[in-house]
Amino acid sequence: MSEERVGFFTDTSVCIGCKACEVACKEWNAIPEDGISLTGMSYDNTEALGASTWRHVAFIEQPRPDGRTELPLADGAPKPAAAGDGGAGGAGGAGDMRWLMSSDVCKHCTHSACLDVCPTGSLFRTEFGTVVVQEDICNGCGYCVPACPYGVIEQRKDDGRAFKCTMCYDRLGAGQEPACAKACPTESIQFGPLDELRERAAARVEALHGEGVPEARLYGEDPDNGVGGDGAFFLLLDKPEVYGLPPDPVVTTRDLPSMWRHAAAAAAGLAAAAAVAFLPAGGRGR
Repeated sequence: MSEERVGFFTDTSVCIGCKACEVACKEWNAIPEDGISLTGMSYDNTEALGASTWRHVAFIEQPRPDGRTELPLADGAPKPAAAGDGGAGGAGGAGDMRWLMSSDVCKHCTHSACLDVCPTGSLFRTEFGTVVVQEDICNGCGYCVPACPYGVIEQRKDDGRAFKCTMCYDRLGAGQEPACAKACPTESIQFGPLDELRERAAARVEALHGEGVPEARLYGEDPDNGVGGDGAFFLLLDKPEVYGLPPDPVVTTRDLPSMWRHAAAAAAGLAAAAAVAFLPAGGRGR
């Protein structure tokens, strides 16, 4: 990488579910419309990340822990409008219930299985440490789809090519922040150097714990996790599974080196056996 690695820190505790990030992403990247029909799933009209949804705001309704009605805001963050009759940000809701809101996105993994399996070089790592699909090179093979441990990548039905978040690579090259982070009114989506974001996130979790929110935790920030750390990580208010995230993601191609070694050894053994089998009968007995 020629530039400092950058990424996203998404603080779900201050997300108000406004979907400004979804709209900004679609507008800037000229992504086809989707989510027009009502799904019956609260206000979650897009349901999941996909080829035409590079940012997805999830709405999870659940009982409030310990009867709390409000969460403390991040230092310097503007106070959001409540997402219901009470509560701020990701703890919006009414009465004894709350919504957990989270803007999901491609994780831009340090160890990216999608890069390992792409046969055309369509997927590449940029100078900013992000992972981008070059749509004009993608041949629609679909190998990257099952390789992603987060289920982020999807092929478009009309031509089979794969699409996902680019972290607004074109904007980064011009010295601008991604459209979703710029549009976020509560600074739930924060963009910057990854090391700085990790420090900021750790301080935010510590502050929340001090304010009586023990369930606050980070997800994807650890460089020693199964994907070598995510370039887009999250502060969550419940277990990852509640948000539809795998609890222990692992790069799906981690065993490829050992598999190739075993395959090479097996091939060598077969070649030796074949050579012996084709020796003249007299030669084998000598």
